[in-house]
Amino acid sequence: MSESKKDWIAFGDIHQSLKFVELLPGLEEASGVIITGDLTNHSPAGTIERIWDTISSRNKNILAQLGNMDRNNVTDFLKGKGANLHCEVRELAQDIKIMGVGCSIPTPFGTPSEITEEEMTRFLEETYARLGEYKQLILVVHDSPFNTKLDVIGNGMHVGSKSVRSFIEKHQPDIVLCGHIHEASGEDNIGKSRIFNPGMASGGGYVLVSIENGKLEATLKQI
Repeated sequence: MSESKKDWIAFGDIHQSLKFVELLPGLEEASGVIITGDLTNHSPAGTIERIWDTISSRNKNILAQLGNMDRNNVTDFLKGKGANLHCEVRELAQDIKIMGVGCSIPTPFGTPSEITEEEMTRFLEETYARLGEYKQLILVVHDSPFNTKLDVIGNGMHVGSKSVRSFIEKHQPDIVLCGHIHEASGEDNIGKSRIFNPGMASGGGYVLVSIENGKLEATLKQI
């Protein structure tokens, strides 16, 4: 990789299954890793530590956030590592920033980190307000935006977050990385925003996010 190029590898919905980490190409050489959420299944003791150790053994520069299946101890752990992305802002390169909001809106399953649409809106807008100046933006959300190709469950219903969709419509981030709906992997657009759901990590999907000569690009990939 040239000095002017940075590649980040993004994935999510790990759910404690880590075999795919061994198979991800270019992980050691990447500038860093972005994890959209659902690292664990209800965060049993020692699990986030094991997941961290496995991924960081190949790349130590990790940005991650909790999903609806993770408990708050995941956020506490990530904060302790300086890696938390939930409700936080980072600069990946000059004029290129990244912000994250984890959790999901309510599901039928009563998972640990569900929030209302109103809370989702508040988290998104409060985090956005801390961005400051930028030219290009990556939004990392765990929940998929409503009424896209990326929030459709098996019966054809759209179950994504209306708050996430409204935020994207309003602020038009360049790249959106999401997950949550395992069966709806793919790519879609809302206005100029390109949105990616790589699906469940064990299925081998990931997104290659590249910054070269000040330009942000993203490509959906499969192991």
